[in-house]
Amino acid sequence: MGGFRIGPGSISPVIKILLIVNTAVFLIQMMASSRLELLFGLTPAAFFSDFPNLLFQPLTYMFLHGGFGHIFFNMFALWMFGTEIEYAWGSRTFAKFYILSGLTGAFLSMAVQSSSPIPIVGASAAIYGVLVAYWFMFPNRLLYIYFLFPVKVKWAIPGLMILGFLFGGSNVAHWAHLGGALFGAAYIKADWRWLRPGSWWQSVSYKRKEAKFEKKRMKAEETMKRVDEILDKINEVGIENISEEDRKFLEEASANLSGEKKSE
Repeated sequence: MGGFRIGPGSISPVIKILLIVNTAVFLIQMMASSRLELLFGLTPAAFFSDFPNLLFQPLTYMFLHGGFGHIFFNMFALWMFGTEIEYAWGSRTFAKFYILSGLTGAFLSMAVQSSSPIPIVGASAAIYGVLVAYWFMFPNRLLYIYFLFPVKVKWAIPGLMILGFLFGGSNVAHWAHLGGALFGAAYIKADWRWLRPGSWWQSVSYKRKEAKFEKKRMKAEETMKRVDEILDKINEVGIENISEEDRKFLEEASANLSGEKKSE
């Protein structure tokens, strides 16, 4: 634990697949010129005007890139920050998180820029979701900027995002980035459960059972307290001198306790 190292170590399974797929698609892009971007990139205006024929675009856009620098930095960030997250969450959960971060970026872009004729490409929305998740999970981890300057994650990642916003230029899909980042934050703050309906339902069911059990326990405590009071009264005045109400309560309490023992 601790010490200096470059990167997170071995590539995790889902990230390995993503690196291969993104690289392969980028090589195909280089041969196909801009035709792939026009068809498989996310073009909000075309998506709505030709609905529902382009329903695949919010998914496919995140596997296309606008140049070597674009894909290099996205894939480097995916490996650098996503590897530990995948190992922590498991491959299936990480894959869902990655795809849904990208989809959220696509939907926010379409909601804000519904008439835009410019194709959006890149995995950056999904990467921003990964960055935010890493920011929450490892805030005090040190990053060595340019391999020289140690900066804690809680300062480095927001700094990188702000620099990207300020100096990214007009051709950067800032709304997609924001959507991915917001999804990452929402997912972490929701305790990772709302992408796993089965786990969420089990949690709700357990809480209901726990509340029901607590209610029964409190009722049993009240009953035993009253029983103790009546027994103390019997010791003082004799059973023949207690009230009819106390006598009836003892009988009901005895019957209830006997019923619970039988049901066990």
